[in-house]
Amino acid sequence: MIDTDSSLTASPVSAIPRTANAALAQPILPVGEVGAFADDEIAERRPFPIAGVDFHLVTPETVLQSVLEWRSRAARHSISLVNPHSVLLCRRDPEMRSAISNSGLTLPDGIGIVLGARMLSYPHYGRVSGPELMLYLCGHGRAHGLRHFFYGGGEGVAQTLAQNLQVKFPGLLVAGTHTPPFRQAPSEEDAAVLEQINLAQADILWVGLGAPKQEKWIERNRSALQCSSVIGVGAAFDFHSGQIPWCPAPVRRIGLEWAYRLFQEPARLWRRNLDSFTFLAAVAGQRVSAALGRPVHSNRGELPLSSPASSPVKAAKAKGMHA
Repeated sequence: MIDTDSSLTASPVSAIPRTANAALAQPILPVGEVGAFADDEIAERRPFPIAGVDFHLVTPETVLQSVLEWRSRAARHSISLVNPHSVLLCRRDPEMRSAISNSGLTLPDGIGIVLGARMLSYPHYGRVSGPELMLYLCGHGRAHGLRHFFYGGGEGVAQTLAQNLQVKFPGLLVAGTHTPPFRQAPSEEDAAVLEQINLAQADILWVGLGAPKQEKWIERNRSALQCSSVIGVGAAFDFHSGQIPWCPAPVRRIGLEWAYRLFQEPARLWRRNLDSFTFLAAVAGQRVSAALGRPVHSNRGELPLSSPASSPVKAAKAKGMHA
């Protein structure tokens, strides 16, 4: 169960105090000491442009390293998980483009992004999906006392999500949960919720509103939020709360989660999946431009196209990376 701080009982936000016993915080799997990452892995946090958006092609371990570094410096950043549909949204929607451009990390959430990285000969570690990243940071973050706040989902979803994660990861520190109204909240109501989130002193704020709503919400409230990391994860709320069945792991591993989800929700997702073809065409155009020596344009400006030789990752290591 999630304990409730008496100072927050009048709000829909539940929380536990920061002084909660962190001795229970043990990782679900063995994890190396933070700070022990190789220099070339840290260097890989530099972005690689793919179809106009800069991606950080890193491992979940490097994401955890970044989250802990931001907390230690009292820095505040967002993490965006971007698929081909979101890449094209950045082209159509300036507000979405700005939100992604201001992210501390932009991660490849989608097999299409991984295919794009392969087409451009970028070293990569495969996709980093929102649901998988949530499990990783909740599990491994316990050893470092990370506190989590869950904002989003339908009625009761965030609360159920938090409870399920606490069962899966004993000792997980849940700072609070909140289910926002389906309608656009008035500014005063939104400000009150932001205040409660800040009072909960979470290290990671998970936002599950779906793209592009969650990215725009994060961007709009960036300056008001005091969490060191804010992560938009969309469907992770529904998957881990049990609202919608998550794609089986074997299907995810072979890169067919998109087909599984399309079968589940064809009316909602068929048009979105068409964007994948447009995205891959844009990547092919970028490859041709690189071959002709033309500059590459991304959401962060004009960049030279990186090649495997200029990568911080050794060639031998790059060959061993999985899809």
